[in-house]
Amino acid sequence: MSFVPANEGISKLKPYQPGKPISELERELGITDIVKLASNENPLGCSDQVKQAVAAELAEIGRYPDGGGFILKDQICAQFGVTADCITLGNGSNDLLEMFARAFVSSSDSVVYSQHAFAVYALVTQAINAQAIEVPAKGFAHDLDAMAAAIQDNTKLIFIANPNNPTGTWFEEAEFEAFMQKVPASVIVVLDEAYVEYFPENFNSLKFLAQYPNIIVSRTLSKCYGLAALRVGFALASKQVTDFLNRIRQPFNVNHLAMVAAVAALKDEDFIEQSRIVNKAGMNQLEQGFQSLGLDYVASRANFILVDVQADAAQTFNALLKEGVIVRPVGIANHLRVSIGTETENAKFLSALAKVLDLASNTVEGKA
Repeated sequence: MSFVPANEGISKLKPYQPGKPISELERELGITDIVKLASNENPLGCSDQVKQAVAAELAEIGRYPDGGGFILKDQICAQFGVTADCITLGNGSNDLLEMFARAFVSSSDSVVYSQHAFAVYALVTQAINAQAIEVPAKGFAHDLDAMAAAIQDNTKLIFIANPNNPTGTWFEEAEFEAFMQKVPASVIVVLDEAYVEYFPENFNSLKFLAQYPNIIVSRTLSKCYGLAALRVGFALASKQVTDFLNRIRQPFNVNHLAMVAAVAALKDEDFIEQSRIVNKAGMNQLEQGFQSLGLDYVASRANFILVDVQADAAQTFNALLKEGVIVRPVGIANHLRVSIGTETENAKFLSALAKVLDLASNTVEGKA
């Protein structure tokens, strides 16, 4: 039997590489005292209310979840002032990003996204063999004017992240408003807000939903809410857009325990506020550490920071692994992305970074 090749877009695709897990580094190097600052996880884990809610539902593992996601949609409606027919649930936001492309883009269409943006935008575009229009970044940030100018007659979808991953950069409401006025109503604009909870005062995307029916707001509970292992995301959009998304959404794509955890997480406002406090303190700690080492960094409104290590990023990454510290190379020369950890984790990273860059003579306080 002759080999049957995959679709053209798939055959050229390089799989997404997630951050190295702690268990893998333990196996490879036999190191046990490991700090992982690679995947933008909440260093506090999840709230105690989430743990209690999940524990109470363990007996239901043998049953399929509610395919309509009533309990989670009900909580989202109450919290964000939307109706259930404007919500699409996802197995994390990555599931949703792929859904958006599959629902609205064909191989004869184009997708616009920024340089230095989330790698999945390029992956889902290539998977459907659509034309990718990558717009050069403005420094490390989205150039919204250039992205609007890049729209072609066959453009169906635009991916925008605010804050952006992996750079942590952001834009304000006035900039987005000006951008949307230039976008044809026939083009879907995905506003990816995976990190919006860390600095909610920066941008209120929900007010744009009624004004622009071609906007999709994408959220995840993997970051600030601490549910990375359970994979829960949701999208908010017009009823028409949501209807199309739910036609291709896989049944039971969000499991029961994940939905129960999500409801508890959304309700626990004290935990979210504590997560913000820890994140801001950790961000300040890393910024001061980088300044002490004489290293430049990109100001961030997420739970990670991009630092210029002034050396080969891959070599520095591998050297840090030997020190028991996992960070993330992101394809930007001489730069590493570092998730914000606890005070102790951040201090270990800064000490290891000084060592591998031979900057140990510099003072690194590592204090929040």
